[in-house]
Amino acid sequence: MENLVRVMAENWWVPLLRGIAAILFGLLALIWPGLTVYVLLVAFGVYAIIDGVMAIVIAFRRRSSDDNWWAWLIEGLLSIVIGVMALFWPEATALALIIWMAAWAIVAGVFRIVAAIRLRREIEGEWMLVLSGLLSILWGGLMLYLPAAGLLSIAWLIGVFAIAIGLTMVSLAFRLRGIKNRREARA
Repeated sequence: MENLVRVMAENWWVPLLRGIAAILFGLLALIWPGLTVYVLLVAFGVYAIIDGVMAIVIAFRRRSSDDNWWAWLIEGLLSIVIGVMALFWPEATALALIIWMAAWAIVAGVFRIVAAIRLRREIEGEWMLVLSGLLSILWGGLMLYLPAAGLLSIAWLIGVFAIAIGLTMVSLAFRLRGIKNRREARA
């Protein structure tokens, strides 16, 4: 487990980038709530692909020190598949978009919670990763519960939850950077 903490602390910038991408995506959704379904699909597709690539980076960096590195790989691949679907099938209905996004959010949230549970004895502040996972699951559940809501309300939901998830990921990144700095100071 010590190797896992070391690898995550050395790569603190990965959750930082994931968090920044989520915040930017959320701000776009709030600033332009009247986006067409096509533009919303493109913005979400790009975000999901970036998030997926970052999760895959984590997976391969953890491969040598963590037997469960594949969980990050699955999350990353799922994000990329959903992102590509959003980019290449923009004529899909808003309902399909909602289902895709909800499934992605729920699965990603579960993986984040599992990671936090595994780290609970190793780092302080693992609750931020749990909160990120819970917010992601909540967002996915709301998307499934309210599929007939108008695109305007969906855009606001997306924006608020993406910003909240992004802020928790950024906070986690700075916590990991602090662990890295303390380790370097002791060395």
